[in-house]
Amino acid sequence: MARDSSSLGTESLGKLLLRLSLPAVTAQIVNLLYNVVDRIYIGHIPGIGSYALTGVGLCLPLIMIISAFAAICSQGGGPRASIFLGAGDKESAQRTMGSCLAFLLCISAILTALSLVFSKPILMVFGASQNTIAYSMDYISIYALGTVFVQISLGMNAFITAQGYARTSMLTVIIGAACNIVLDPILIFTLGMGVKGAALATIISQAVSAAWVLSFLASGKSELRLQRKIIVLERRFIKPVIALGLGPFIMQSTESLLNMSFNINLQRYGGDLAVGAMTILSSVMQASSLPVIGIGQGAQPILSYSYGSGNARRLEAGVHLLYRTNLIIASAIWLWVQLFPSVFVSAFTADASLAAFSSKALRVYMAVSLLMSIQQSIQQTFVSIGFAKASIVVALMRKFVLLIPLIFILPSMLEDKTMAVYLAEPVSDTLSVTFATCLFIILFRKVLKRMKEGSS
Repeated sequence: MARDSSSLGTESLGKLLLRLSLPAVTAQIVNLLYNVVDRIYIGHIPGIGSYALTGVGLCLPLIMIISAFAAICSQGGGPRASIFLGAGDKESAQRTMGSCLAFLLCISAILTALSLVFSKPILMVFGASQNTIAYSMDYISIYALGTVFVQISLGMNAFITAQGYARTSMLTVIIGAACNIVLDPILIFTLGMGVKGAALATIISQAVSAAWVLSFLASGKSELRLQRKIIVLERRFIKPVIALGLGPFIMQSTESLLNMSFNINLQRYGGDLAVGAMTILSSVMQASSLPVIGIGQGAQPILSYSYGSGNARRLEAGVHLLYRTNLIIASAIWLWVQLFPSVFVSAFTADASLAAFSSKALRVYMAVSLLMSIQQSIQQTFVSIGFAKASIVVALMRKFVLLIPLIFILPSMLEDKTMAVYLAEPVSDTLSVTFATCLFIILFRKVLKRMKEGSS
């Protein structure tokens, strides 16, 4: 029997956030295994580990673009469904879900074709060298074939979370990650497939996750029932989803441009060693942000439902709880990274020179990473209450206005040009969080005032 989603508006905020966030955080941590376990195994392949790790790292921009399209539906469709449920409009919530699945199927076909045709020239632009391009192509040529599974597992799982089924949503990720952990050593080492084996293990795992998501949403356990008749691309439902999901899409897709900017300058000033270190640094940064992202995902149904039902007091209390929780957790992780960077780096490489360089660079790269918990919370709140334009502005400010220009500007100002490239990250984070906070204070006060006036 389906859960009554009205508990999102009545249950104690602390208990509700804990119930929804713990599975979401667990899912985020486990989801990291999809990307990081591959890199850990690849980095320890005898003889070629460092070049293979760099080659796979260069595929990350393309992988991020593919995942970003799924974010349109997960970050745009999930909140829209929760808002409809809060307003008592189950029919619109279901049609939103059906339109999102139709969108994901269409975009998967396009992305698969483009990845197979244009991946090599794109990878060369991203900073691949003659030493690494073969490993990059081995990975992406297989990964691209599983695009549809990535889109469905990442994009549609949000509709399970939107109903308050956080544990079921967590299982989507755990099942796939467990498959990946088991298959990786078998395909990479036992069968001798190397980098190709890592890619094959990933897409098989994503296929299992996708099957799990669709089977649950089509079952009687789901309050939002996925039926063939609603898998139609309806403009009135998909248009607001795309508008709301555009901010998260920009945040994720521009990671490709961001990685390209990093890799070009790092290759120029530090060579393959600096590019390989960037693969490790971005992996640690991704890992450190997962608890914050998971808590935001757990809070999303609460904030969206409160907003949809017009409960200003509950919305305000939920936002404050989200911010406090994220900042405390992010601060603890930041302290751990700054004190023990070698612990994180050693998981990815046994190469002494790469490990020493990466440990030094990690402290610079993540110097103010705890501040990003504020940015993540602001971004999640804007998405949860349907503020598409504000979400997009915050995303554009950090990436396009600040970070990418700083990657090219700072090396001309500092003597250590390689470290100057890494320094662009903390400088950008400080400025973008300041901007996002000011924007949020202005807009959120207006939202609360309007809601309170409406209720009275």
